[in-house]
Amino acid sequence: MFTSWPFAILHRTTISIRLASYFSNSYTYITIICYHFPFFVTIMDSRPLHIAMYPWLALGHQTAFLHLCNKLAKRGHKITFFTPKRTQAKLEPFNLHPHLITFVPITVPHVDGLPPNAETTTDVPYPLQTLIMTAMDLTRHDIEAHLFNLKPEFVFYDFTHWMPSLTRPLGIKAIHYCTASSVMVGYTLSPARYHQGDNKTESDLMKPPPGYPDASIKLHAHEAKAFSSKRKDTFGSNVLFYDRQYVALNEADMLAVRTCREIEGPYLDYLEEQFKKSVVPTGPVILEPPNKCLEEKWVTWLGGYKPDSVIYCCFGSECKLQPNQFQELLLGLELTGIQF
Repeated sequence: MFTSWPFAILHRTTISIRLASYFSNSYTYITIICYHFPFFVTIMDSRPLHIAMYPWLALGHQTAFLHLCNKLAKRGHKITFFTPKRTQAKLEPFNLHPHLITFVPITVPHVDGLPPNAETTTDVPYPLQTLIMTAMDLTRHDIEAHLFNLKPEFVFYDFTHWMPSLTRPLGIKAIHYCTASSVMVGYTLSPARYHQGDNKTESDLMKPPPGYPDASIKLHAHEAKAFSSKRKDTFGSNVLFYDRQYVALNEADMLAVRTCREIEGPYLDYLEEQFKKSVVPTGPVILEPPNKCLEEKWVTWLGGYKPDSVIYCCFGSECKLQPNQFQELLLGLELTGIQF
């Protein structure tokens, strides 16, 4: 742990998880009480901090970082959030502390092959996401200028592997914020795995890396094949996806993971041992309950049905079904005989 950052208070988060039984149609609800070290809550001095955020240009990352911003701002910290111009409007409704969280619009440069005005992965099909990454890399000098002028104490980032090289000369700490599981990161991106090199076969990748906490966790053959392929993919600016992710983790001053120790403790310890730096769980960063009323048209429509009699089906903002897939889904839902 960073001895210069004493963490005095443990915070508690309660999570209810529904476990499906493999042997019946019943469900069991369990409650996990997570105590986690909120590095953003108790630091040596209690003065408010200035923290900058620059997540990968995908809405799933942007919103996850914003949820953390809300938790930080609730404790009185000032946040500067770099985001593309048109994306800002999508995020603003989820900013619970606009007096402390400020969006700074970033111009995403056009890259040959991208549609006009493309800013995030929402604007392009999956094969073009690598060009979004290239465009994000081209914002490097703009981000450097903003950091020089704003002088925050910390910057949270994920895919911009070059961020620590910007922050060190400015005396700013770079914190890699991982919104994925430490179980996955330890398996795929730990130094023990990375330094095995490119000559590992798919069969080799089905086994966990040396020192991994649970030797029983193994990939299926199709998963190992996908993992092997991903290690060789270029992802923005002629940088391998695998190299980008590893450098982003390895060069950070500290790693933060959206989880709690009760769920992933041994895997957090493994990352700390592997990367030789502090790894801090932020807690699951559970969303605040919505404080807005449902639109009248939905209140009226749902009011015509009994409780628990309507299926709600949501695939997220970036899932684009083909017409035949959409039709098959609707036919399947119709067969349930339940409103949807």
